[in-house]
Amino acid sequence: MPRRRGSAKEPLEPKKDGGRGVARVRRPERGPASKAGRGDRTGGPREHRPGGEAPSRAAKPGPRADARPEARNPAPAGTAPERLVLPAPAGALPASVAPVILTLEPSPDYALLDSGAGEKLERYGPLTVRRPENQAIWLRRLAARDWDGADAIFTGDIDEEGAGRWRFPKEPLGETWPLLQDGLSYHGRFTSFRHVGVFPEQAAHWSYAAGAIERAGRPVRLLNLFGYTGLASLLAARAGAEVTHVDASKKAILWARENQDLAGLADRPIRWICEDAVRYAEREVKRGSRYDAILLDPPKFGRGPKGEVWQIFDDLPYLMALMRALLSARPLFVILTAYSIRSSFYGLSALMQECFRGAGGTVEAGELLIREAGAEPRLLSTSLFSRWTPTP
Repeated sequence: MPRRRGSAKEPLEPKKDGGRGVARVRRPERGPASKAGRGDRTGGPREHRPGGEAPSRAAKPGPRADARPEARNPAPAGTAPERLVLPAPAGALPASVAPVILTLEPSPDYALLDSGAGEKLERYGPLTVRRPENQAIWLRRLAARDWDGADAIFTGDIDEEGAGRWRFPKEPLGETWPLLQDGLSYHGRFTSFRHVGVFPEQAAHWSYAAGAIERAGRPVRLLNLFGYTGLASLLAARAGAEVTHVDASKKAILWARENQDLAGLADRPIRWICEDAVRYAEREVKRGSRYDAILLDPPKFGRGPKGEVWQIFDDLPYLMALMRALLSARPLFVILTAYSIRSSFYGLSALMQECFRGAGGTVEAGELLIREAGAEPRLLSTSLFSRWTPTP
């Protein structure tokens, strides 16, 4: 479910932990305002990545699904190209529903066994994993022997960008191990940035997307930006969608393609694109491409494969404008997730409403939570989200 996860860090960590396809900034770089890639989605996607500074000017979203770019602003010599000029949205705001709280419950695939003191103890299938979690500021419930007896324990730099290593108290484990998500096989991986290749809390979005695709009863084109290791893309393809998966990390793309083979979905129509998310979206707008469904899980800061810089508060409004321009005449949904940013879900809701002004429908916004297993479970907040759906 992780920023990650456009995206991951180069040993392959996202996004919204979050690394995943990174979109690019259309101005000179200002310097790293936050961590690259995914950090532990805590206090920050997966994990985490949010955060940021005051937003700068961005092109406004287009008013129609068929909006086309009018022109490019001229770029002074020696500077990055200007953004596409898109028609400003017009009309009434979509309806708003907030807060919407989506909670992941313990299951055979995954469970949050305990959390506290800046860490979390999780179970992925049969393996228990202990790693940092900045959001867990409370006390642990389980005994020290339960934490110390985990199959895999991350040690080293607890910063989301810092590298560390895994320790295996019981027996040596390989770099990867087999996992399941709703019956779909994929590989977990012990990365040096404490991530394992999946962000379980995203299951609510995966299930929603798969259900909408199946109910559509027609061909559905889905765009997954900052796609990381591919679970969302694979579950959507299994439901019947034609998927375009974009991530700035070559390692993430390779991992996602391995997962496609493991899942037995090699024959499904998935395009794996290693590219900067904003650059790719701009080209699709100019080509007149359209998508019925869109997933975005951007980091708060990241770099594209050619050094493009992404700052979520500076660049998300423009990216959302591009998403509006890419929507087909019969859209199903647009789902945006953001990790540890200095905002609230009301901010994401307002951005989504402005983007879809005149399109009707409803914008839901809230948080993704994970409920601990056991008695008196706490709820671990992992990320914010906003989701637009058209009027039925």
